[in-house]
Amino acid sequence: MPDLTNRRHFLALAAAFEGSLAVIAWALGWFFELNPLARLTLEVRGLIWGVAGTIPMILLFALANRYPVGPLRKIKQFLHETLGPSLVACRWYDLLLVAAIAGISEELLFRGALQPLCGLFWSNVLFGFAHCITPTYVVFAGAVGGYLGGLMEGANNLLAPIVAHALYDFLAFLVVVRECRAGQATP
Repeated sequence: MPDLTNRRHFLALAAAFEGSLAVIAWALGWFFELNPLARLTLEVRGLIWGVAGTIPMILLFALANRYPVGPLRKIKQFLHETLGPSLVACRWYDLLLVAAIAGISEELLFRGALQPLCGLFWSNVLFGFAHCITPTYVVFAGAVGGYLGGLMEGANNLLAPIVAHALYDFLAFLVVVRECRAGQATP
C-alpha cells in the first residue's frame, strides 16, 4: 500500500487515478462513436468563462469551510484528516498539477463524454456519486457538476468547466493545506 503522506506516492496515485478517468472518457467515446473533445476550443472566451465560473464555487467553499455546521463538519473533517496529510506533503506546483489533471480528466469524462450520452442531469448524478465522501457531499458534488455542465453549455466550450474545476480544486487545496499546517503548528 502506498504511503499517501509521501509526496511522490500521492502524486503518482493521483495522476494514475485521474488519468484513468480520461481513458474511460476515450473508451466511452470510442464505443459510442463520440469525441469527448468535440466541444473543446482553446480560446480566450472559454478561459474567461472558466475563471469567472470559479468565483461562486470558491465563495461557497469558503463559506462552508468557515462555518462547518451540521453535515458540513464531516466534510471538513474528511478533507483535513484524510486528504490534508497528502496535500501538506506537496509543493504548491504539485497541487496545481493535481488540480489540472483532475480538472481535465473529470471534465473530459463527465462533461465531454457522459453529458452528451446521458444528459445534464444523469451525468451529474454520476459525478456526485464519484465524489462519495458523505451523503451531503454527493449532493453538493452533483450540484456543482450541474453548474459545471451549465457553464459548458453557456460558454459552448469544454474549456470553461475544465478551467473552473481545476482552479477551484487548486484554491481549495491551498486552503486545506494552510489550515492543516496551522493545526500542526498549534500545540
